[in-house]
Amino acid sequence: MTRTALAPKFTGAGTIEFAAHDYADPGPGQLLLAVQANAVCGTDRHQYYDGSSVVPGHEAAGTVLRAGEDTSTAVGTRGVVFLMDFCGECRSCRYGATNQCFAKRADMGFSHDGGYGPYELVHESNFFPVSDDIEIGNATMLLDVMGTSCHALGRAALVRQDVESVYIAGAGPIGLGLTVMSKLAYGADVPVYISDLSRWRLDFAESFGAIPLTAGDLQAAGNPDVAFDSSGKESARRAALDILSKRGALICVGHGEGVTLNVSDDLISPEHAVLGSEYFRYDELPGNLALLQEHQELISRVISHRFDVSEVGEAFRLFMSGETGKVVVTQEGVV
Repeated sequence: MTRTALAPKFTGAGTIEFAAHDYADPGPGQLLLAVQANAVCGTDRHQYYDGSSVVPGHEAAGTVLRAGEDTSTAVGTRGVVFLMDFCGECRSCRYGATNQCFAKRADMGFSHDGGYGPYELVHESNFFPVSDDIEIGNATMLLDVMGTSCHALGRAALVRQDVESVYIAGAGPIGLGLTVMSKLAYGADVPVYISDLSRWRLDFAESFGAIPLTAGDLQAAGNPDVAFDSSGKESARRAALDILSKRGALICVGHGEGVTLNVSDDLISPEHAVLGSEYFRYDELPGNLALLQEHQELISRVISHRFDVSEVGEAFRLFMSGETGKVVVTQEGVV
Protein backbone atom coordinates (compact mmCIF):
# COMPACT_ATOMS: atom_id res chain seq x y z
CA MET A 1 0.00 0.00 0.00
CA THR A 2 1.22 3.51 -0.80
CA ARG A 3 0.00 6.59 1.05
CA THR A 4 0.20 10.10 -0.38
CA ALA A 5 0.71 13.18 1.75
CA LEU A 6 1.92 16.75 1.37
CA ALA A 7 5.64 17.09 2.01
CA PRO A 8 8.06 20.01 1.62
CA LYS A 9 9.94 19.93 -1.68
CA PHE A 10 13.30 21.73 -1.76
CA THR A 11 13.44 23.13 -5.30
CA GLY A 12 16.64 25.15 -4.89
CA ALA A 13 17.57 28.84 -4.57
CA GLY A 14 16.12 28.89 -1.05
CA THR A 15 12.63 27.89 -2.18
CA ILE A 16 10.53 25.25 -0.41
CA GLU A 17 7.16 24.23 -1.78
CA PHE A 18 4.65 21.65 -0.61
CA ALA A 19 3.69 18.87 -3.01
CA ALA A 20 2.08 15.43 -2.91
CA HIS A 21 4.61 12.74 -2.02
CA ASP A 22 4.20 8.96 -1.95
CA TYR A 23 5.22 6.82 1.03
CA ALA A 24 5.29 3.02 0.87
CA ASP A 25 4.33 0.73 3.70
CA PRO A 26 7.26 -0.86 5.55
CA GLY A 27 8.77 -4.02 4.15
CA PRO A 28 10.60 -6.72 6.14
CA GLY A 29 12.83 -5.17 8.78
CA GLN A 30 11.40 -1.69 8.24
CA LEU A 31 9.35 0.82 10.22
CA LEU A 32 7.12 3.62 8.99
CA LEU A 33 7.38 6.62 11.30
CA ALA A 34 5.02 9.51 11.80
CA VAL A 35 7.59 12.29 12.05
CA GLN A 36 6.91 14.83 14.79
CA ALA A 37 10.14 16.84 14.84
CA ASN A 38 13.23 17.40 12.74
CA ALA A 39 16.11 19.71 13.63
CA VAL A 40 17.61 22.02 11.01
CA CYS A 41 21.31 21.47 10.32
CA GLY A 42 23.94 23.48 8.49
CA THR A 43 24.43 20.47 6.23
CA ASP A 44 20.91 21.12 4.91
CA ARG A 45 22.30 24.29 3.34
CA HIS A 46 23.21 22.48 0.11
CA GLN A 47 19.71 21.10 -0.35
CA TYR A 48 18.15 24.44 0.56
CA TYR A 49 20.12 26.30 -2.10
CA ASP A 50 20.72 23.54 -4.68
CA GLY A 51 17.49 21.54 -4.37
CA SER A 52 16.91 17.90 -3.51
CA SER A 53 15.33 14.92 -5.24
CA VAL A 54 14.28 13.49 -1.85
CA VAL A 55 12.61 15.03 1.18
CA PRO A 56 15.52 16.33 3.31
CA GLY A 57 15.90 16.09 7.06
CA HIS A 58 18.44 13.94 8.91
CA GLU A 59 17.66 14.75 12.55
CA ALA A 60 14.20 13.23 12.89
CA ALA A 61 12.14 12.12 15.85
CA GLY A 62 8.74 10.50 15.70
CA THR A 63 6.47 7.57 16.48
CA VAL A 64 6.23 4.16 14.83
CA LEU A 65 3.04 4.09 12.78
CA ARG A 66 3.46 0.70 11.09
CA ALA A 67 5.99 -2.10 11.50
CA GLY A 68 7.03 -4.55 8.79
CA GLU A 69 7.69 -8.26 9.11
CA ASP A 70 10.68 -9.45 11.12
CA THR A 71 10.61 -6.41 13.42
CA SER A 72 10.17 -6.29 17.19
CA THR A 73 9.44 -2.59 17.73
CA ALA A 74 5.86 -1.96 18.82
CA VAL A 75 3.59 0.45 17.00
CA GLY A 76 3.43 3.63 19.10
CA THR A 77 7.11 3.53 20.08
CA ARG A 78 8.74 6.97 20.06
CA GLY A 79 12.30 7.42 18.91
CA VAL A 80 14.92 9.06 16.71
CA VAL A 81 16.50 8.14 13.39
CA PHE A 82 20.23 7.46 13.11
CA LEU A 83 21.43 9.17 9.94
CA MET A 84 23.49 6.30 8.57
CA ASP A 85 21.53 3.20 7.58
CA PHE A 86 24.42 0.91 8.42
CA CYS A 87 24.61 -2.68 7.16
CA GLY A 88 25.35 -4.31 10.52
CA GLU A 89 27.59 -6.94 8.93
CA CYS A 90 30.82 -5.31 7.72
CA ARG A 91 34.03 -5.12 9.74
CA SER A 92 33.22 -1.64 11.07
CA CYS A 93 29.69 -2.57 12.10
CA ARG A 94 30.83 -5.76 13.82
CA TYR A 95 33.23 -3.62 15.87
CA GLY A 96 30.46 -1.13 16.65
CA ALA A 97 31.84 1.64 14.43
CA THR A 98 28.53 2.06 12.62
CA ASN A 99 29.50 5.59 11.59
CA GLN A 100 32.21 3.99 9.45
CA CYS A 101 30.05 1.32 7.77
CA PHE A 102 31.56 -0.02 4.54
CA ALA A 103 28.16 -0.79 2.98
CA LYS A 104 25.64 1.84 4.07
CA ARG A 105 22.17 1.30 2.65
CA ALA A 106 21.28 4.99 2.90
CA ASP A 107 22.03 8.38 4.37
CA MET A 108 18.60 9.37 5.60
CA GLY A 109 17.48 12.75 4.31
CA PHE A 110 20.17 12.77 1.63
CA SER A 111 19.82 9.60 -0.43
CA HIS A 112 16.38 8.65 0.94
CA ASP A 113 13.42 10.63 2.26
CA GLY A 114 14.06 12.27 5.60
CA GLY A 115 12.28 14.00 8.42
CA TYR A 116 10.80 17.22 7.06
CA GLY A 117 7.95 15.19 5.58
CA PRO A 118 5.08 13.72 7.60
CA TYR A 119 6.40 10.15 7.32
CA GLU A 120 9.78 8.44 7.14
CA LEU A 121 10.52 4.85 6.16
CA VAL A 122 13.53 3.47 8.04
CA HIS A 123 15.16 0.18 8.86
CA GLU A 124 14.51 -0.89 12.43
CA SER A 125 18.26 -1.11 12.97
CA ASN A 126 18.77 2.65 12.62
CA PHE A 127 15.77 3.60 14.77
CA PHE A 128 16.51 4.29 18.43
CA PRO A 129 13.61 4.26 20.94
CA VAL A 130 13.38 7.04 23.53
CA SER A 131 11.58 7.10 26.85
CA ASP A 132 8.34 8.97 27.45
CA ASP A 133 10.03 11.51 29.73
CA ILE A 134 11.80 13.07 26.74
CA GLU A 135 9.76 15.70 24.88
CA ILE A 136 9.78 14.70 21.21
CA GLY A 137 11.40 17.92 19.96
CA ASN A 138 14.08 17.60 22.64
CA ALA A 139 14.72 14.04 21.45
CA THR A 140 16.38 15.47 18.32
CA MET A 141 19.20 16.66 20.62
CA LEU A 142 20.36 13.03 20.77
CA LEU A 143 21.51 13.29 17.17
CA ASP A 144 23.83 16.00 15.85
CA VAL A 145 23.95 18.16 18.98
CA MET A 146 24.74 15.47 21.53
CA GLY A 147 25.81 12.54 19.35
CA THR A 148 28.31 14.36 17.17
CA SER A 149 29.65 16.41 20.09
CA CYS A 150 30.07 13.52 22.52
CA HIS A 151 31.76 11.41 19.85
CA ALA A 152 34.23 14.25 19.25
CA LEU A 153 34.97 14.41 22.98
CA GLY A 154 35.57 10.68 22.91
CA ARG A 155 38.02 11.10 20.03
CA ALA A 156 39.88 13.74 22.05
CA ALA A 157 40.05 11.41 25.05
CA LEU A 158 42.02 8.91 22.97
CA VAL A 159 45.04 11.20 23.10
CA ARG A 160 44.43 13.72 25.91
CA GLN A 161 42.92 12.97 29.32
CA ASP A 162 44.26 15.83 31.48
CA VAL A 163 42.11 18.56 29.94
CA GLU A 164 42.20 21.89 31.76
CA SER A 165 40.93 24.18 28.99
CA VAL A 166 39.01 23.87 25.72
CA TYR A 167 38.75 25.97 22.57
CA ILE A 168 35.91 25.65 20.03
CA ALA A 169 35.97 27.24 16.58
CA GLY A 170 32.41 27.94 15.47
CA ALA A 171 29.38 28.64 17.67
CA GLY A 172 26.75 27.08 15.44
CA PRO A 173 24.64 24.15 16.71
CA ILE A 174 27.60 21.73 16.80
CA GLY A 175 29.76 24.32 18.55
CA LEU A 176 26.97 24.87 21.07
CA GLY A 177 26.68 21.12 21.56
CA LEU A 178 30.43 20.90 22.11
CA THR A 179 30.14 23.71 24.67
CA VAL A 180 27.43 22.01 26.70
CA MET A 181 28.96 18.55 26.46
CA SER A 182 32.42 19.87 27.38
CA LYS A 183 30.99 21.49 30.50
CA LEU A 184 29.30 18.22 31.46
CA ALA A 185 32.32 16.05 30.62
CA TYR A 186 35.19 18.16 31.96
CA GLY A 187 33.41 20.04 34.73
CA ALA A 188 31.85 23.48 35.06
CA ASP A 189 35.14 25.03 36.20
CA VAL A 190 37.07 24.09 33.05
CA PRO A 191 37.11 27.15 30.79
CA VAL A 192 35.58 26.68 27.35
CA TYR A 193 36.56 29.39 24.85
CA ILE A 194 34.58 29.80 21.64
CA SER A 195 34.88 31.98 18.54
CA ASP A 196 32.49 32.86 15.74
CA LEU A 197 31.74 35.62 13.27
CA SER A 198 28.17 35.94 14.57
CA ARG A 199 27.84 38.15 17.64
CA TRP A 200 24.40 36.63 18.29
CA ARG A 201 25.83 33.12 18.45
CA LEU A 202 28.72 34.22 20.67
CA ASP A 203 26.26 35.77 23.11
CA PHE A 204 24.14 32.62 23.03
CA ALA A 205 27.18 30.43 23.69
CA GLU A 206 28.11 32.67 26.61
CA SER A 207 24.74 31.89 28.19
CA PHE A 208 25.96 28.27 28.50
CA GLY A 209 29.15 29.31 30.24
CA ALA A 210 31.46 29.66 27.24
CA ILE A 211 33.97 32.49 27.04
CA PRO A 212 33.40 34.28 23.70
CA LEU A 213 36.33 35.34 21.55
CA THR A 214 36.57 37.29 18.33
CA ALA A 215 38.74 35.97 15.51
CA GLY A 216 41.51 38.45 16.32
CA ASP A 217 41.51 37.68 20.05
CA LEU A 218 42.34 33.96 20.19
CA GLN A 219 45.44 34.56 22.31
CA ALA A 220 43.05 35.24 25.17
CA ALA A 221 42.34 31.51 25.20
CA GLY A 222 45.91 30.85 26.30
CA ASN A 223 47.05 27.39 25.25
CA PRO A 224 44.02 25.08 25.34
CA ASP A 225 44.60 21.37 25.76
CA VAL A 226 41.88 20.43 23.27
CA ALA A 227 40.51 22.36 20.31
CA PHE A 228 37.44 21.43 18.31
CA ASP A 229 36.80 22.86 14.86
CA SER A 230 33.13 22.87 13.92
CA SER A 231 33.54 25.62 11.32
CA GLY A 232 35.16 23.57 8.55
CA LYS A 233 37.42 26.54 7.74
CA GLU A 234 41.14 26.10 7.07
CA SER A 235 41.94 29.41 8.76
CA ALA A 236 40.12 28.29 11.92
CA ARG A 237 41.98 24.98 12.03
CA ARG A 238 45.31 26.71 11.49
CA ALA A 239 44.58 29.22 14.24
CA ALA A 240 43.58 26.44 16.63
CA LEU A 241 46.82 24.55 15.99
CA ASP A 242 48.82 27.69 16.61
CA ILE A 243 47.45 28.13 20.14
CA LEU A 244 47.29 24.47 21.24
CA SER A 245 49.25 23.46 24.33
CA LYS A 246 51.96 20.84 24.07
CA ARG A 247 50.38 17.38 23.76
CA GLY A 248 47.22 19.18 22.63
CA ALA A 249 44.67 17.68 20.27
CA LEU A 250 42.77 19.31 17.41
CA ILE A 251 39.55 17.48 16.62
CA CYS A 252 38.09 18.34 13.20
CA VAL A 253 34.32 17.97 13.38
CA GLY A 254 33.12 20.25 10.59
CA HIS A 255 33.42 19.13 6.99
CA GLY A 256 34.75 21.68 4.53
CA GLU A 257 38.20 22.98 3.82
CA GLY A 258 41.63 21.45 4.49
CA VAL A 259 44.60 22.31 6.65
CA THR A 260 48.32 22.38 5.85
CA LEU A 261 50.68 20.89 8.42
CA ASN A 262 54.38 21.27 9.06
CA VAL A 263 55.07 17.82 10.45
CA SER A 264 58.05 18.82 12.60
CA ASP A 265 56.63 22.06 14.03
CA ASP A 266 52.94 21.13 14.19
CA LEU A 267 53.10 17.48 15.16
CA ILE A 268 56.43 16.02 16.26
CA SER A 269 57.94 18.74 18.44
CA PRO A 270 54.75 19.63 20.40
CA GLU A 271 53.35 16.10 20.14
CA HIS A 272 50.11 17.48 18.79
CA ALA A 273 47.41 15.17 17.47
CA VAL A 274 45.00 16.05 14.66
CA LEU A 275 41.96 13.77 14.52
CA GLY A 276 38.80 13.61 12.48
CA SER A 277 35.43 12.92 14.07
CA GLU A 278 32.57 11.74 11.88
CA TYR A 279 29.02 11.83 13.29
CA PHE A 280 28.81 9.18 16.05
CA ARG A 281 28.26 5.47 16.68
CA TYR A 282 24.79 4.04 17.14
CA ASP A 283 25.95 2.33 20.36
CA GLU A 284 26.62 5.76 21.89
CA LEU A 285 22.90 6.59 21.92
CA PRO A 286 21.99 4.83 25.20
CA GLY A 287 24.61 6.79 27.14
CA ASN A 288 23.49 10.04 25.54
CA LEU A 289 19.87 9.26 26.35
CA ALA A 290 20.84 8.89 30.01
CA LEU A 291 22.60 12.27 29.83
CA LEU A 292 19.55 13.87 28.21
CA GLN A 293 17.26 12.43 30.86
CA GLU A 294 19.46 13.93 33.57
CA HIS A 295 20.07 17.30 31.89
CA GLN A 296 17.05 17.78 29.60
CA GLU A 297 16.34 21.35 30.70
CA LEU A 298 19.94 22.45 30.06
CA ILE A 299 20.50 20.60 26.79
CA SER A 300 17.13 21.56 25.29
CA ARG A 301 18.07 25.23 25.71
CA VAL A 302 20.32 24.74 22.67
CA ILE A 303 17.02 24.87 20.74
CA SER A 304 16.44 28.59 20.33
CA HIS A 305 13.47 28.41 17.93
CA ARG A 306 10.68 26.00 17.03
CA PHE A 307 8.51 26.26 13.91
CA ASP A 308 5.54 24.30 12.64
CA VAL A 309 6.31 22.51 9.38
CA SER A 310 3.99 24.93 7.59
CA GLU A 311 6.62 27.60 8.36
CA VAL A 312 9.64 25.52 7.31
CA GLY A 313 10.70 28.22 4.85
CA GLU A 314 10.85 30.82 7.61
CA ALA A 315 12.72 28.35 9.83
CA PHE A 316 15.42 28.03 7.19
CA ARG A 317 15.61 31.75 6.49
CA LEU A 318 16.16 32.49 10.16
CA PHE A 319 18.66 29.65 10.62
CA MET A 320 20.71 30.78 7.64
CA SER A 321 20.88 34.30 9.11
CA GLY A 322 23.26 33.04 11.79
CA GLU A 323 21.08 34.33 14.61
CA THR A 324 19.79 31.05 16.04
CA GLY A 325 20.89 28.12 18.08
CA LYS A 326 19.32 24.86 16.98
CA VAL A 327 16.03 25.26 15.10
CA VAL A 328 13.45 22.46 15.29
CA VAL A 329 10.61 21.97 12.81
CA THR A 330 7.60 20.24 14.37
CA GLN A 331 4.42 18.66 13.04
CA GLU A 332 1.40 17.10 14.67
CA GLY A 333 -1.63 15.18 13.61
CA VAL A 334 -0.12 12.29 11.65
CA VAL A 335 0.26 9.85 14.56
